[in-house]
Amino acid sequence: MAGHSQFKNIMHRKGRQDAVRSKIFSKLAREITVAAKSGLPDPAMNPRLRLAVNNAKAQSMPKDNIERAIKKASGGDSENYEEVRYEGYGPGGVAVIVEALTDNRNRTASSVRATFSKAGGALGETNSVAFMFDRVGEIIYPASVGDADKVMEAAIEAGADDVESSEDGHTIYCAFEDIGEVSSALEAALGEAESVKPVFKPQTTAPVDADKGASVMKLIENLEDDDDVQNVYANFEMSDEDMAKLSA
Repeated sequence: MAGHSQFKNIMHRKGRQDAVRSKIFSKLAREITVAAKSGLPDPAMNPRLRLAVNNAKAQSMPKDNIERAIKKASGGDSENYEEVRYEGYGPGGVAVIVEALTDNRNRTASSVRATFSKAGGALGETNSVAFMFDRVGEIIYPASVGDADKVMEAAIEAGADDVESSEDGHTIYCAFEDIGEVSSALEAALGEAESVKPVFKPQTTAPVDADKGASVMKLIENLEDDDDVQNVYANFEMSDEDMAKLSA
């Protein structure tokens, strides 16, 4: 139970600007609305909505925005968003999974396909790359919560499966079906997490050099810039030397 996410560290250091923050709020609001429609509009009675609201709070999303997104789910004029997953290959043969919430499948599919093509990649069929990933729960804590040993001990006690610690923070993984129970146990031990959500975790990674790595990151950034796209996952990794080239 060790290691760290190189891509996450690079993106974390790049930071987020206000314009990007507004886009994040929009995506969080969409997830809250869909979650509220999928069950009761009460976070205490709807696990998916509870996770969505907690993640929104972790991103400092205003309370009024959260309440408005929940109320929108019960409104007669609310959009009917559909959950869609796209899979494909990016530069260097890197496997990529894209999760979207859309009210127009044709628009979203066309946009995602064009983004892959411009990056020199290609959109594939359903399950063309999903078999390379595991669907798991991901719980993120800041480095300030404690050292690696403290977090490891708490994770083991909570029933987690893996921990990745670095100078930027701690990422804890658990079985998808245990995400609610594990996150609650961790909250009792470490406090509220920065993020709690289901993710696609690569089973193995594809090594790429600095040039290909930069192209893959650009593809991911362009995909995330799409209003319909909620999450993007890729299975690439770079050596410390190549990461240093990108950071220079």
